[in-house]
Amino acid sequence: MNNLFFIGMAGCAVVLLCATCGVYWHGTALRIRNKLHQAQDRIEGLETLSEDLKSQLVSADASPVPTLTLEGGGHTGKILQVNPAFERLLGFSAVELLSKSYWRLHDAKSGKSDDDDGCNVLRDLLGSAREGSALVCMRHRNGAALWNNVQIARVSDDKGQIAATVLAHHDISDFKRRLGRLEHEANHDALTGLANRTLLRSRLSEAIAAASLRGQKIWIVFIDLDRFKAINDSLGHKAGDHLLQIISERLLGVVRDSDTVARLGGDEFVTILRSSDDHPVSANILGRIIDAVAQPVVLDGHDFAATCSMGISIFPDDGNDPEKLVGFADVAMYSAKEKGRNNYQFYDAALNQRALARMLLEAALRTAVERKEFCLHYQPQIDLKTRHIVGVEALIFWRRPGVGIVPPADFIGIAEETGLINEIGAWVIAEACAQNKAWQDAGLGELRMAVNLSPRQFAQQDLVDSINRTLTQTGLSPHCLEIEITENLIMYDVERAVKILQELKASGIQLSIDDFGTGYSSLSYLKLFPIDVLKIDKSFVHDIGADAGDEAIVLSIISLAHSLKLHVIAEGVETLSQATFLERHGCDEVQGYYFSRPVSPTVLAHMLEEQKIHAASVELAD
Repeated sequence: MNNLFFIGMAGCAVVLLCATCGVYWHGTALRIRNKLHQAQDRIEGLETLSEDLKSQLVSADASPVPTLTLEGGGHTGKILQVNPAFERLLGFSAVELLSKSYWRLHDAKSGKSDDDDGCNVLRDLLGSAREGSALVCMRHRNGAALWNNVQIARVSDDKGQIAATVLAHHDISDFKRRLGRLEHEANHDALTGLANRTLLRSRLSEAIAAASLRGQKIWIVFIDLDRFKAINDSLGHKAGDHLLQIISERLLGVVRDSDTVARLGGDEFVTILRSSDDHPVSANILGRIIDAVAQPVVLDGHDFAATCSMGISIFPDDGNDPEKLVGFADVAMYSAKEKGRNNYQFYDAALNQRALARMLLEAALRTAVERKEFCLHYQPQIDLKTRHIVGVEALIFWRRPGVGIVPPADFIGIAEETGLINEIGAWVIAEACAQNKAWQDAGLGELRMAVNLSPRQFAQQDLVDSINRTLTQTGLSPHCLEIEITENLIMYDVERAVKILQELKASGIQLSIDDFGTGYSSLSYLKLFPIDVLKIDKSFVHDIGADAGDEAIVLSIISLAHSLKLHVIAEGVETLSQATFLERHGCDEVQGYYFSRPVSPTVLAHMLEEQKIHAASVELAD
């Protein structure tokens, strides 16, 4: 024991130094005695090593590279020596590590490696007496993960047998973190932090493989925000991005930990609902998604209530190809939009034909915009007291080559979703204003021209300026143009709607609320809007004479409008009894098939000419 030196005592503790090993021991007399026996064995073992071996171990100890020496080939993991650089690397002293297992350093808390593959490679190398390297994750004393590239070197004795194994550790944690950030960026959406399309594909493939083994179902849910483009158009992309971030957080809060939420781009999201054999549970998640999205959001100082449409495909019912399943869910989502939005639809094979037809329609519509294949027809609005045409509503039709005349209901929805509506809508306003001015210049009298605005048109930031420019270019007086908007459109953002309507009103343009009674506006809001006309929706007019409830609604709207000094126009009048009822109860104007279908500009010009002649003859008779 000549190699052991007494250092001192602290209470009942004894401190010794082993000169050969360079190790400090601290403990009770009993523990020290056990350590002494261990040290004696180690010293005797070291004394049998060659001078060359001793030199190598001394060099390892002095190396600036964190180095650790294992007993023999290293397969047992027993630590013989650690150098100061290794102590600094992991925060453990040599006293704490000698004779301990190297493998405990691969997770100081649980003994399980953070990187099983790298750890297994290292074990295989040590067990096979080979040299090499492995990338492993180790644990610092404070619990932090440290990634190391471990290089193995063998130390042989005079007989050529492996006497010790030296492991040199190169800390690559910073590189690993940078690599991790790059991998995260490659697999996650930069705006929301959600999985991106690449990670979605990987997760879905994994989920399908696992579900196949367990005989489980997976729901793939395609989510699209309704009218999101209107927010971008009206408030800008910054507000739109903020909404996407909020919606992303809400989606994550609704799904389970085992599920995946991904953003494909724009306002499109996909969720993977794993283990979806329990239909009520998965359906409940869908309901919670709709509710979460619908929660009010403050954007740029304005309150918004978003909605979403969802389509669902199911593995294995609808197939097992990840790309096709996402595509099927996308097709089902469009079906949900067609059925009124803010709902969800499941995929079925029949939807494929509809999706194909939709794609062809969209392509043809883009061509129609380029080639200006549209035309306007005009439906007269009749004054019930004089039976004269006092206004017309402009309705767009599509002269589709090889098909014929396509009504607006068959293509306006797609035009709105694709953004083509802005260009189409601008053309409608310009064409309608020019036609009205042409009739006036022909001496056919002054008419009020009503034009509908879609939600996306109304969201345009330069809407008022654009309409005023059109009036100037066509020479039409502003009071001869009437802009029609729906209740739901103005209720989407009340503050902005009031501002836009006031600007239009200040320009002298007439304003009307179309389809009144079918939306969700509060009657208290009516006095905020500078409108001139309420149009009673045809659904209430249709059952006049057959449904007392609808008659009561019509009477209420007429009374309400007149109390607010607003004009009332009833749409969809198809019978004499309907016209008589409306006239008897004070409705100002009507339009509908009973009086006239929408007609071409030429036909309407003849009608106005006849009206002018008839009025002149009556005047002469008087």
